[in-house]
Amino acid sequence: MAQKLRIPPALRSLTGGEAELALEAGDVRALIDAAETKHPGLKARICDDAGNVLRFVNLFVNEDDIRMLDGLDTTLGANDTVSIIPAIAGG
Repeated sequence: MAQKLRIPPALRSLTGGEAELALEAGDVRALIDAAETKHPGLKARICDDAGNVLRFVNLFVNEDDIRMLDGLDTTLGANDTVSIIPAIAGG
């Protein structure tokens, strides 16, 4: 039951340049923790000290924003893809 975690270019320096990580987890929270175990420092760029997703970071399971699902407790199935999408500001 492996899921994929897609890493945006801005965070690839923390993953040795890897754009996608293959991990196993039951939910989004566990997937982020698994990524942190392999690549220390990654979680701090996604979550705050309380473990909540930073407001300028969006996480999607396949095509769905986790904020519209069960947040970090969103259950993952085999072959799901979680994408980290940093918010873009500008004008």
